[in-house]
Amino acid sequence: MEIFLDPLVQVMKAVGEPTRLRILSVLRRRELPVSELCSLLGQSQPRVSRHLKLLTEVGLLERHAEGASAYFALAGEGVGPRYLQGLSQVLDDLAEQDPLLARDIGRLEVIRQRRAAAAATCFEQIASQWDEIRARHVGDAVVELALLAAVGDMRVSSLIDIRTGTGRVLELFGPRVKRGLGIDRSPKMLGLARSHLDEDGLRHCEVRQQSVDDLGGMPGSHEVAVLHHVMHFLDDPLGALREAARVLTTDGILSIVDFTPHDGEGLGVDSAHIWHGFADREIETWCEQVGLAISSSTHFPADEPAREPLTVTLWVAGKRATRVAASSTDLTEVA
Repeated sequence: MEIFLDPLVQVMKAVGEPTRLRILSVLRRRELPVSELCSLLGQSQPRVSRHLKLLTEVGLLERHAEGASAYFALAGEGVGPRYLQGLSQVLDDLAEQDPLLARDIGRLEVIRQRRAAAAATCFEQIASQWDEIRARHVGDAVVELALLAAVGDMRVSSLIDIRTGTGRVLELFGPRVKRGLGIDRSPKMLGLARSHLDEDGLRHCEVRQQSVDDLGGMPGSHEVAVLHHVMHFLDDPLGALREAARVLTTDGILSIVDFTPHDGEGLGVDSAHIWHGFADREIETWCEQVGLAISSSTHFPADEPAREPLTVTLWVAGKRATRVAASSTDLTEVA
């Protein structure tokens, strides 16, 4: 019996300390770097780091590096989530009664506002370029409806959005997934995504600084993977597909959104597009090479006349043994 009780005993020892309870309380609401935790708690970096190390060792927290910073969040895998589920109600009750915990939560709002202001400044710098490209293809809402339809009524425990950008895919799927994870290399984009997730209250969705060539995590750890307007930026799209296939469950779904072939005028140097779109057969061949099979490809022509209009395609794939033969459809609208 001692073997089974020991992990629980270690967890109870870890949470039985005021500062560590404060840490769990705030990280339930938002992942934070060590610097912001120190400021919020009013404690030194060495002291906070010791508490974080202990909580991580017992499986309640997970740490990930982002440049020179280290971010901490509640554990999404392992034994931690099981124990954290039981602690949630206790922490909520404590927050209503304890003035210190209530003050911590109030300081989180200051952090949210600061992130939102930084995100707005960043977005202003890139918005004009995005608007110019968006004017040349179908509206985002049409493709987003198709993305949701591709998953259908599937119960999604974990979704990974590869090169998440502003976090829009996480916002879209947030209400339908148990856990959402966004991957990106750009600190600016991660800041934007965190701000949007904060605004929407999507506590179960997180972002990480990670390369598309190495998504981390265990093989078969996500039911849904999304590459949304990502592949045309990549030197090695096949490598990204290989990593997506690795982290996908046996019956999982990979959704790829990108352009069909175009002449690339105005989208090379200005927007850093490396690839000028992809043909169905090209995507199908690459998927076959990494053990995936395309089950559908849906084409969305530009919905309004535009200079050099772009056609967007949604390819849906899964592990080869579990997918039906590919089909191809042209859609001008989804309703």
